[in-house]
Amino acid sequence: MAKKAYGGHGSYLRLSDEVNAALSDGKPVVALESTVIAHGLPYPQNVEVALAMEAVIRAEDAVPATIAVLDGWIVVGLSKAEIERLGHSQDHGREHGREHGREHGGVLKASRRDLAVALAQKRTAATTVAGTLACAALAGISVFATGGIGGVHRGAPESFDVSADLDELSRAPVVTVCAGIKAILDLSLTLEYLETHGVPVIGFQTNELPAFYSRTSGLLVPHRVDSAEEVAAVARAQWESGLGGGLLVTCPIPEANALPAGVVEGAIATALGEAERRRIKGSAVTPFVLQRLSQLTNGQTVIANRALLVNNALWAARFAKALKHRV
Repeated sequence: MAKKAYGGHGSYLRLSDEVNAALSDGKPVVALESTVIAHGLPYPQNVEVALAMEAVIRAEDAVPATIAVLDGWIVVGLSKAEIERLGHSQDHGREHGREHGREHGGVLKASRRDLAVALAQKRTAATTVAGTLACAALAGISVFATGGIGGVHRGAPESFDVSADLDELSRAPVVTVCAGIKAILDLSLTLEYLETHGVPVIGFQTNELPAFYSRTSGLLVPHRVDSAEEVAAVARAQWESGLGGGLLVTCPIPEANALPAGVVEGAIATALGEAERRRIKGSAVTPFVLQRLSQLTNGQTVIANRALLVNNALWAARFAKALKHRV
């Protein structure tokens, strides 16, 4: 598919024809990350979920824009073939014994800090939440759907391990739609960090922070809204008032696909203990733990992950449409 340079960042940014036309015409666009494809779910579920998210966005009359770095270009709006390319990289990486590194089959896992290096070295990289937010902002996309955000890791008071996602949420003028904070993290400390950095955390049709695989966490969200129009109104107020930065909208996983919190927490404790014994650290922890959670729950976490990803994409499309239509 032909790509077109966009805006003042044409040396590094390429948009698909579909995304370029949508932005030019003022149509709703939803950004999607690519780490879930190259470093998250196993193949072929990763590709199936990515395409399902795109399909549900199109069904809502919005345009999906899956983002990655391909051969030194920030590509906004991957083709099906490009999604397949990233999806197959997981199997290739495991064959070469790199399943716990920052790469799978030569595909870098790119947060904001990695983007310039990937561009300069003409690398291929799957973008994390932080990386995708940065790229979406460059392209002028205001809504982003993901599974769960990164946050403050358990044991962070000793390790100082805090995801770059949180600072990017405070920086990029984008509505991030998720099922809460990744369940393997310290949810309470992550909420505190978001408050410190001025990120509005909004529960969509819920008073309680969703816990990714589970609908509840026992933690209250600071704010609640109940319609797409309310989400759009808050986003407009944030940006038009000059406050800037992003918003986090948390959508509970559909009830039919939710897992009991106790089951999830037990599996997480086991997986984190194994990671510590094997001295797996940094960015390698999350993919390892997600893989072990799938094994420990007989694949239930993968099914739940798919359901929440598609649900978030659905609501993100509705929020993007509401942003384009003032009441």
